[in-house]
Amino acid sequence: MIPKYQETPGIPYTGYDTYVEPFFGGGAMMIHMYENNPNIKRFVLNDINTEIVGLYHAIKNHVAEFIRIVDSYADPYLKMDKAARKVFYYETRKKYATDYQGWGTTEESAVLYFLMKTAFNGIWQSTKEANGRFCTPCGLLNHTTHVYDKDNVMEWNKFLQKVDIYSGNWADCTGQIEDTALYFFDPPYRDSFTQYNQVFGDDRHLELIDFCKTADQAGHLVMYCNRDAGDDFYTANQGQLDIAYYDITYTAGRRSTNEDGKKQAKVAREVLLYSPRIPTLKPSDLPEGFYVESVA
Repeated sequence: MIPKYQETPGIPYTGYDTYVEPFFGGGAMMIHMYENNPNIKRFVLNDINTEIVGLYHAIKNHVAEFIRIVDSYADPYLKMDKAARKVFYYETRKKYATDYQGWGTTEESAVLYFLMKTAFNGIWQSTKEANGRFCTPCGLLNHTTHVYDKDNVMEWNKFLQKVDIYSGNWADCTGQIEDTALYFFDPPYRDSFTQYNQVFGDDRHLELIDFCKTADQAGHLVMYCNRDAGDDFYTANQGQLDIAYYDITYTAGRRSTNEDGKKQAKVAREVLLYSPRIPTLKPSDLPEGFYVESVA
């Protein structure tokens, strides 16, 4: 979506001191801002999934120990054939889900990282049997020379020194912001289930949109993205915010089934609510000497 946002309405690289992403996940947008806007003084991330947030804490504060533990799983795994790798994966996953109480927080996060690097599409899923903890099936298990990119982990370690990390409700971190901010909200799709089997319904989206409108009026910049359900929910509640639509195609994890049973990519429409000032802050308006890397 980043190239689409760059076209309409434009991604703002000025007009704020702090970048805030309260539904962090993998953080693609924050990394883009970090790589393209050296003037940001502070980054704030939040995610309700404490296991995912634990990864960022471990890489930020204990990266050497984190890498050592990941390697203690990755090194023997690489010496195994595929059948043995599968057994190793599920034994490790079971221990992570049910027998982790003796681990420290860094070990817990390092084992999760190894599992996600060998799981199906690297995604986080859970089941009741796993007590809500990570329980994604294994992936192709076809690694050859390495399981993960150690240099990338070190790059994250460097970046995370600039980041305040929270884990909780989105409002817990937005209440900590004092300087002018760009808020980027990527909440669960309307009526989708979170990992705690709670519906992020329209009432919660309205609460979030109301915050966006208030923050915009206070001089902050806001971007709120979601899926368009084909109703008037966003036009009826956008207030002073502008709105943009994007036709997209979902691939992995979101495929539709034809009558003959075959699956195909699913066409959908994304929506973005944003501060009306954002189009005036496109890269062409950057101060002299300010560099913005283009996205292929």
